[in-house]
Amino acid sequence: MKKFKLYLSIFSSLLFLNSCELNELDNYPAPNATISGGIYDKETGELIEQDIIRGSQIEYVEQGFSNPENQYMVIKNDGTYQNKLMFANTYTVQLVRGNFVNMEKQEVVVSGDTKLDFQVQPYIRIKNVSIVKEGNKIKASFNIQQTIGNNVSRIVFFAHKEPNVGDPLHVVASRQDINAVTNEATLYTLEIDVQANQNNLKPGSDYYFRVGALMNAPEAKFNYAPAVRITL
Repeated sequence: MKKFKLYLSIFSSLLFLNSCELNELDNYPAPNATISGGIYDKETGELIEQDIIRGSQIEYVEQGFSNPENQYMVIKNDGTYQNKLMFANTYTVQLVRGNFVNMEKQEVVVSGDTKLDFQVQPYIRIKNVSIVKEGNKIKASFNIQQTIGNNVSRIVFFAHKEPNVGDPLHVVASRQDINAVTNEATLYTLEIDVQANQNNLKPGSDYYFRVGALMNAPEAKFNYAPAVRITL
């Protein structure tokens, strides 16, 4: 009986301590602010489309700590972003590993619903895009306007059943290596043969097709034109 009372006392103490620890955890403040916005072409005012997988990111550091960690926000396929789990505070924010010219870090005060848009210079603008079905082929034609003097590495025509089709997400792709500075007057053409890719492209199904171009720059990501849906 004495042993039983001893075990009961120890068990009660453990429950009490555990309850105290949970109360301490519950006492931490919850996120109380949000931040949202978009990545815009500073010349055209258009959103700059991204890859969600291995795409551009927003790096942010919360100030007021002795050894703060770098945190990251993913940018959506259409070039917008949102983080609803922020704490009201001052942050150092920077766009990193993108398809645009690098930007300097900036300080942002986040409180309530904060709006922060980025005005950037994309490496490449894909213009005058035409994507059409002709017989058993899907054909893309377009011009390239590059904004820096580096070589354009390659152009690619992607296909997938999801609208966020691109470099990390495609079932078929038609590529052309460029490795040169491009001329905006040059009309580029790429095509995907549906019949030759019938294992991945099923007749009667809808697929999204998207043109991308990659600049030869450190950590550069693809620049894109909007995806087009076509029924095969």
